[in-house]
Amino acid sequence: MSPPVDPVSSSPALPPRADVVVIGGGIVGVSTALALLRKGHSVVLCEKGRIGGEQSSRNWGWCRAMGRDSREIPLIQESLRIWSGLDQVAGQDLGFRKCGIVYLCETEAEMQGYEPWLEHARQHQIGSRLITAKEVQDVLPGLARKVAGALYTRTDARAEPAVAAPAIARALQSLGGTVMTECAARSVETAAGRVSGVVTEKGRIACDAVVLAGGSWSRFFAGNLGFDLPQLKVLGSVLRTKPLEGGPESSAAGSDFAFRKRADGGYTVAHGGLSTAEITPDSFRLFGAFLPALRKEWRGIRLHLGQQFLTEMRWKRRWKADEVTPFEQIRVLDPVPDNRLLDQAMANLRKAHPAFAGVVEAQRWGGLIDVTPDAVPVISNVAALPGFFIATGFSGHGFGLGPGAGRLMADLVAGDTPIVDPAPFRFSRFSDGSKVTVEAGF
Repeated sequence: MSPPVDPVSSSPALPPRADVVVIGGGIVGVSTALALLRKGHSVVLCEKGRIGGEQSSRNWGWCRAMGRDSREIPLIQESLRIWSGLDQVAGQDLGFRKCGIVYLCETEAEMQGYEPWLEHARQHQIGSRLITAKEVQDVLPGLARKVAGALYTRTDARAEPAVAAPAIARALQSLGGTVMTECAARSVETAAGRVSGVVTEKGRIACDAVVLAGGSWSRFFAGNLGFDLPQLKVLGSVLRTKPLEGGPESSAAGSDFAFRKRADGGYTVAHGGLSTAEITPDSFRLFGAFLPALRKEWRGIRLHLGQQFLTEMRWKRRWKADEVTPFEQIRVLDPVPDNRLLDQAMANLRKAHPAFAGVVEAQRWGGLIDVTPDAVPVISNVAALPGFFIATGFSGHGFGLGPGAGRLMADLVAGDTPIVDPAPFRFSRFSDGSKVTVEAGF
């Protein structure tokens, strides 16, 4: 079941032309479209279902610099700066608060394991630090679990996933941008070897550039154009509680639970230590590309063979612009959560913190996270097709990175000086002989 998401009304008509068409109405797509519009470009955003309907509203709601892959740190720092002023741009409270985030350590070995990453934190002046068990009690009063200490970043933040992408989309509309919902993009047209338009289920839009920000759907769309985008899906399972008095303000994760306080007074809860990898036909096609990541992160992955395999096995992988696509057959991906993980998470959280002992669960949901072989996103042009750009594969980091990623993508499309070095996010790293490296993430 989908979490409640703020609605966005579709713009009344599909324009015949725009400078840029953005495909996908998640946090990255709407942020890209808004950044382009503010640069003076006319923009149409096409979303096959509803704005923020998939992973952009189903994530934990963390906006963190702590624990990022070192290649992402400059981008998350810029993104957090954008987040801090986004309420004024969107004209709405997005729930962005610098609440601090805590990674609990049960042993001294875990504490020491964070030291290599802290070198990155010091280099970029993030402010992360190791704190003692006593200091953990100051940040998370009442914690009953015995810990050796924690990694803590006071300036890390939270925001409301169900509010953010819709609010940015409405801001886009108010500034003259077009947002088409229930409008799947089917294909990209070319002329003289470059992008010339997009064919949607509601008609054609002539344009000079296209940004594919389709989340878990991006591999299918790119594949129909002849581009092999290495991307798989991980099932994220999340629940929310009813309002709770006396709970912690800071967000936290242990080995077997994670939580964030919500604007409604409840909490978003997940396992924290385990994720579920959906086995699909692409799992076999991309096994070699993802093997390094699997070797490094296998302890945190549960493999699951279920309905998603059969669903994707039936999907067409090639189609013409006048044919119905998988995007129209499934408007919103709404997977069943891994209830076993969520049961464990709630039981562990209740034991770890007395404030949660009597908390009432309100809802559960699943979401499919788009992941790349190195767990670093693609934010890039595609050299083989001038005018075509991809912003996807955020590997569970997309909500926090979204505003910064949208700005970087807009810079690349516009030909402006990029907000950060885009080289780590180039699409060509998967095909130009570069060694694809996986950092130990947390």
